[in-house]
Amino acid sequence: MPIPFLDLQAQYRSIKPEINAAIARVLDTSTYALGPSVESFETAYAEYCGAKYCIALNSGTAAIAMTLQAWGVKPGDKVITVANSFFASAEAVSEIGATPVLVDCDIDTALIDVSKIEAAITPKTKVIIPVHLYGQTADMSAIMKLAKNYGLKVLEDACQAHGAKYDGKRTGSLADAAAFSFYPGKNLGAYGEAGAIVTNEGALNETLRMLRDHGSKKKYVHELVGWNERMDGIQGAVLGAKLPHLDAWNDARRKLAALYREHLPSSVTAIGTKAENEPVYHLFVIRSPKRDTLQKHLADKGIQTLIHYPVPIHLQPAYKDKGWKKGDYPIAEQLSDEILSLPMYPEMTEAQVKEVCEAIASFQ
Repeated sequence: MPIPFLDLQAQYRSIKPEINAAIARVLDTSTYALGPSVESFETAYAEYCGAKYCIALNSGTAAIAMTLQAWGVKPGDKVITVANSFFASAEAVSEIGATPVLVDCDIDTALIDVSKIEAAITPKTKVIIPVHLYGQTADMSAIMKLAKNYGLKVLEDACQAHGAKYDGKRTGSLADAAAFSFYPGKNLGAYGEAGAIVTNEGALNETLRMLRDHGSKKKYVHELVGWNERMDGIQGAVLGAKLPHLDAWNDARRKLAALYREHLPSSVTAIGTKAENEPVYHLFVIRSPKRDTLQKHLADKGIQTLIHYPVPIHLQPAYKDKGWKKGDYPIAEQLSDEILSLPMYPEMTEAQVKEVCEAIASFQ
């Protein structure tokens, strides 16, 4: 049987009565934008992350951009992030007119290379955005120490790291704020677009609640020029129904990752992990110098794989005006040529993992 990269139907079937009941409550009350289901999820997710506040939005991209705006980041200011993330990590910076500044990544973990951040800091730098790529946290202790020394804010891009831990603390409680995406394929996924900011900052919480609703606390009274970024009631209901299952799903992912590491042949290299981290394996990524032909080999055997991400941020056509060129971030470029994401979802079986590993071992 073919092995899909992801099977959202399997997850839905496992909790179908809970999901249907949650959606029905929204339909019965016609609370389609924000409303009780969203408020309930905000409370539960803040508690889950170990933080005071969760502000529910309609995408992770908006979560990053709005937080930067709420912190007063403006055109001419600079925000540091990593070169090998999804485009939105830098795009959100550009959306508010600020300048993204890129740092290369670590070849083993694919996370931001902390040793290169300080050299990128200038008097115009305001925020550092470490990306918890593939579900593993960046070196937050070192990043927070550096930020404190320079008076900078730190925003976790935790869009792939729901429930991941660093030194025993969950994402969402490791910095000044954290941005989450609940895109359907994420470890905690909605049934459409959704996102959130988690923080302990009371002022940020108040400002974001206005910004997401056209800068308004009172209907038709607009204190700020804001956005239209409210979470839908149905998405809040779906996320609220799913959240109690998240830890079990993440545990299942970790067990699958351990099986991959046990059975993968030496011809490929799995992205490494750090001892202080408890990853949640949003993705399980390997490296191969023959990535493209390996991907075709697996496809021919009915195994679906993806590449996250084939083009680093500095080589994206949208940023051709920045003057970035090939060779600027060599590790990010090397990874983009070698990485391959293998099937990974909680309902995947041990037999399927072994089949994937056997298929890789048969590749010449």
